[in-house]
Amino acid sequence: MVNHIESDEEQDDGSGSSAGSKSGETEVKPVKNYMTPKGYKAMRDELLDLMDNERPKIVEIVHWAASNGDRSENGDYIYGKKRLREIDRRIRFLTKRLDIAEVVDPSVHYNNDTVFFGAKVTYCLVNEGQGTNAVSEENTITILGVDEFDSLKGEVSWVSPIARALIKAREGDEVKLQTPAGTQLIEILEVEYPRPQQI
Repeated sequence: MVNHIESDEEQDDGSGSSAGSKSGETEVKPVKNYMTPKGYKAMRDELLDLMDNERPKIVEIVHWAASNGDRSENGDYIYGKKRLREIDRRIRFLTKRLDIAEVVDPSVHYNNDTVFFGAKVTYCLVNEGQGTNAVSEENTITILGVDEFDSLKGEVSWVSPIARALIKAREGDEVKLQTPAGTQLIEILEVEYPRPQQI
């Protein structure tokens, strides 16, 4: 388990590989898949459930449906085979993502005011050029892994533009965010981390 993600120079873009030059050749390194312990556990639980519960049930249904004769018009057989392919595809995906997972515990930064992976950040947009700087309403996001964030819950991926702009800044800092509409100035109001678990 690592304490925080690598520096900006070492971070990749989440596209699947990062290139580095070595004596004229391009070296392809696997992308780090940062995630919280909670996100890792959720993915692992899903994988185990698919392998231990759902897949065996579908295999049983397909076997039973195949024993009923004509498979070309057998809905249980056709649906079962289709569902089996979906499950196998998901198992392969989860296995690959967990293989390259780098678990980062955000609670190690508890009471820290610098933005790292796992931070819950409250910020506002600063509108310049209106006499005194006017600020927009507050927004709160949590910076999580590519496979675990849920935008409907105010979570963003650590490779998103907003997360990249905020990482390594501190409470009270103003950072620039490049958007399609131009550069936005963001003021960081509060940085929070989960409390460490008591063992």
